Amino acid sequence: MVHNDHGGLHEDLKLTGARIGRRDMLRLAAGGMSALYLLGCSDGVLGVGEGDGDGACDAIPEETAGPFPANGSNGPDILSQAGVVRSDIRSSFAGLSGVADGVPLTVTLQLVDGRNGCGPAVGLAVYLWQCDREGRYSLYSSGATQQNYLRGVQESDSSGSLSFTTVFPGCYPGRWPHIHFEVYPSLAAASDARNKIATSQLAFPEDACNAAYATQGYEGSVDTLERVSLASDGVFRDGVDQQLATMTGNPSSGFTAQLTVGV
Repeated sequence: MVHNDHGGLHEDLKLTGARIGRRDMLRLAAGGMSALYLLGCSDGVLGVGEGDGDGACDAIPEETAGPFPANGSNGPDILSQAGVVRSDIRSSFAGLSGVADGVPLTVTLQLVDGRNGCGPAVGLAVYLWQCDREGRYSLYSSGATQQNYLRGVQESDSSGSLSFTTVFPGCYPGRWPHIHFEVYPSLAAASDARNKIATSQLAFPEDACNAAYATQGYEGSVDTLERVSLASDGVFRDGVDQQLATMTGNPSSGFTAQLTVGV
């Protein structure tokens, strides 16, 4: 697909045939009521429509976006760049070149609607970002300021699911290996960080981290991981059940991380 690098997300919507329709306009107009989305889903990985019997579910815990969101709230704004709507986020885009190397990883998020008995949350958008194999964040960290890889936006499908193709993130001092994400009420709304309805983080099981970090290129993460734990991590130490991904796969064929996200 040909992108206009000056058009931002709205240009992406045009190029993919999407339009801001009446439903999207109503969602945007209801921005002041976005907290109503934070009624959530239950712990663990649920199938679509599963619940605890009375339709109640827990929202994904609200977490800090950290200092490197690139959503316009702290420096760069990746959401304004054409091409940000993509499933494979390993390469830089919008005039920048470069590819993030590392163990292949697919991140699959199942969005469920707490107002609808944990049914699929259809037509929402997720902006996801992470550090690279060396623990650097594109657009911010030394050695990666001229890259914008490992950032992208996707829309949930008719089953409430969406996925990103990426690499296993490195471990940097003070933090357990993780991925950041924000949820938006629609793809159109994802062009402005003020429209987000949830901000959270995904954590990785220790055995998956150890397996990934045993491969070439992750040598620096081995020692760093030994000095941190989920219990000491500033984000996850208050509980990680709803944010700990279910992992399948291995370093040679690639991992898949799955997480249910209540909104």
